[in-house]
Amino acid sequence: MQRYLIAMRAMVVRNLINMRRYAFNTISGLVTMYIVFMLLFLGVRGIGGAAIAGGTTLEGLIVSYLLWVLSISAYSDLAWDLNQEAQVGTLEQLYISPIGFNWLNAFNLISGLLLSFVFAGVLLTVMILSTGKTLNLDLASILPLLITAVLSVYGIGFAMGGLALIFKRIQAFFQIFQFVFVAFLALPLDSFPWAQFLPLTMGGHLLRQVMVHGVRLWELPPSSLAVLAFVGIGYLVLGLIIFEWSARIAKRKGLLGHY
Repeated sequence: MQRYLIAMRAMVVRNLINMRRYAFNTISGLVTMYIVFMLLFLGVRGIGGAAIAGGTTLEGLIVSYLLWVLSISAYSDLAWDLNQEAQVGTLEQLYISPIGFNWLNAFNLISGLLLSFVFAGVLLTVMILSTGKTLNLDLASILPLLITAVLSVYGIGFAMGGLALIFKRIQAFFQIFQFVFVAFLALPLDSFPWAQFLPLTMGGHLLRQVMVHGVRLWELPPSSLAVLAFVGIGYLVLGLIIFEWSARIAKRKGLLGHY
């Protein structure tokens, strides 16, 4: 058990060191996300506050954008890290780790999620102060929904990570999902009920109910919460299966030791 805790701590420390060592990249990323949001916000307000996500208000835009930022971080961490490890030639060393490659990936994703929440918290604070909009910040209701919503995105991240092991360079295909996630968040469930089984759609809908309309977690429809959990866990399991299948192909073809 101790070696797992050491590995988890090592991943957190590594990510913190990377953020500090490349502080300019970290800060510029935050500033870029903020500028993009303000352009969206001012544009939507300029056309009368029409909704981008499912008929919601400008407050709903803030919630949807926050979830989109978390999603981009969640699904890109694993595939990007594997791509970097392959380029520097350390991927094969990770596979011979005493605790196992899958555990290292899990700890890396957990540490990345924790740091992403800090990043998102800073961004949300700046967005609220800049726009003057108020949101219901009931963390007891928000955090479970956020974590469950991004599980499906982690599933996509594992699938992308598996493709990165085989094809090495997948940046072009990788970037497509940034726009696909926007579509998932924008689909209104009233008009497209089947969209509740897509990643992020139900999560975004429930988060807007909590943060915009002040609904508590236990006041949400149990059927909607069940769909959210089913979608999150289902996509995560599917992503893990694709990752394991891709890893076997990569090992059989000897693709782990070279780039």
